[in-house]
Formats: sequence, C-alpha cells, structure tokens
Amino acid sequence: MSVQPPASATERDRTLSTILDATGATLADDPDRAAVRFRASGTGGDGVRAEIRIGRHSVVVDEPPALGGAGDAPNPVENALAGLLSCQVVTYRFWAVKLGIPLEDIAVDVEGDLDVRGFFGLDDAVRPGFGEVRVTVTLSGPATPEQYRTLAAAVDEHCPVLDLFRNTTPVTTQLVTS
Repeated sequence: MSVQPPASATERDRTLSTILDATGATLADDPDRAAVRFRASGTGGDGVRAEIRIGRHSVVVDEPPALGGAGDAPNPVENALAGLLSCQVVTYRFWAVKLGIPLEDIAVDVEGDLDVRGFFGLDDAVRPGFGEVRVTVTLSGPATPEQYRTLAAAVDEHCPVLDLFRNTTPVTTQLVTS
C-alpha cells in the first residue's frame, strides 16, 4: 500500500489509523508476515567518512576534524541519537492514534554522554558507548496530562529504537577478507 504524506493532522491520523487497521488485519490472518528485516550497507570514504545505502536512500556519516573527518555529516553516535529521536516521533504518532489520544505536535530532544577514553582504548574500565542518554518529549494538543502520561508509557514500552538502547540485542559479526 502506498501512502501519500497527509496534508493535515486529521488526515495524518486517518492515514495512520488505516495503516494500523490494515496491519492488524494482515497479521491476524498470517502472523508470520510480522517478521521484517532491515538492511544497510556501506563503504568507507575519505578519512573516516562512511557512505551508506539504506534501501533507495544514501546516507553519509562523518566525524569532525578533531576525530579525523571533514565534519561533513553527523557522526555515528549522533546518528544513533537521531534514530532514537525519529523513532520516538513515529511511535508517539502511531500510539496516539491507537489510543485515541489527540496529539497536535511533538518535539523531541535527545542528548547522550560519551567518554571517548573507551573508544580510544585509553581506559578499559570506560565503556565505548553512551554512559547515559536523556530524552525530552514535549507534546502539544487538547489531551489531558494524564492522557499524555498514558501515551508516554505506551511509547516507552513499544518504541523499537528505545528498546535497542535499553536492552541487550544479540549482534553477530563476521569478518570477510579478500
């Protein structure tokens, strides 16, 4: 099903409701269709730049000059934060419709603390990833604060990228040499 971007919040909510209904009906008939695989592939470019293909999209990831890049694009950890931010927006939109909670606008700010000693191997006691990530969500609309707390709880429970940040996900790596 191809869905055009909605022109208004009401139209957007109708579109999301249609997607929710169609997905629920499809999966009720065939639960095996719920498994989806996402892929990305890429190559290294100049410096520490990565040129990535995700479906039909091209993405560039770079580091600032202090870390060997040209600063032409967000770095990997900024992209991780952007992934969390965008997934929060999507999950809030879908769950607002699913729960029947009116939501006019959403703003999300995400920040994370990273100690580079872990990345550079300068202190093995310091993890190379974020030590802490903070998400601030601002919701606007006619719903009550209690309704928005209910919505926030549903989003916290169902946001896929938040789940990646909060829980261990098995990852396997394979080295191929030529």
